[in-house]
This record gives sequence, C-alpha cells and structure tokens, in this order.
Amino acid sequence: MGSVALLLALAGCAQDTSRAPTPARSDWSAWQGRWTGPEGTFLEIAKVGERYTITIQNLDGPSTFDGVATGDGIQFTRNGETELLHATDGAGTGMKWLQDKKDCLTVRPGEGFCRD
Repeated sequence: MGSVALLLALAGCAQDTSRAPTPARSDWSAWQGRWTGPEGTFLEIAKVGERYTITIQNLDGPSTFDGVATGDGIQFTRNGETELLHATDGAGTGMKWLQDKKDCLTVRPGEGFCRD
C-alpha cells in the first residue's frame, strides 16, 4: 500500500506536458526598420507607443496598417482579414527569391521579406 501512495504522490508532482505553455506577450521592437522583398517590394515597421505601423510596398504601391503585438508576432487587419506577421527563414516565406535567406518575416506563404 505504501508504494501505491508513493506513486500517487509522485504523479501529483509531474508536469502536464499535454498542453504547450501560452507564449508571453513579446516585444517585437527588433523588427523595426525595412525588410526587403523581391522586385522592389518591401516591408517597413515602426513602433508608435504600444502599437506598430506596418507599411507594405507591393507591386500595386504602398499600403499602411496599424498592428498590435501578440505572442506570435504582429497582428494587423488588411482588406477585412486578420493577418499575422511572423518570423521565418527564407524557405518559410514560400518565395524562391528568398529561399537562401535566414532572417525573414512572413505575412502568408508567398508574401515575405528578409534582412540578410
């Protein structure tokens, strides 16, 4: 009976690893500045108070969005859709022109920008 009690006590001390911990709210200030995409496109991020201004230059011209930091990146709304700007490498952008890059930000596959 003593060994059963010991097992139950040890089980109570075990950590629950079935759920990943919720990421802490992060400061994405290191992302400020310009990130380069293919064919003259770019992404520019500026921190304004607790929010971020995101300018995306695509082939149609520049558009500016208001973003907020989340645990996974910077969230913003574009054309009525919620987007999440998040860190990837070049392969994670889904763009062959950025394939070999290491330090990139991606909105969605096929829309990425890199610094290196």
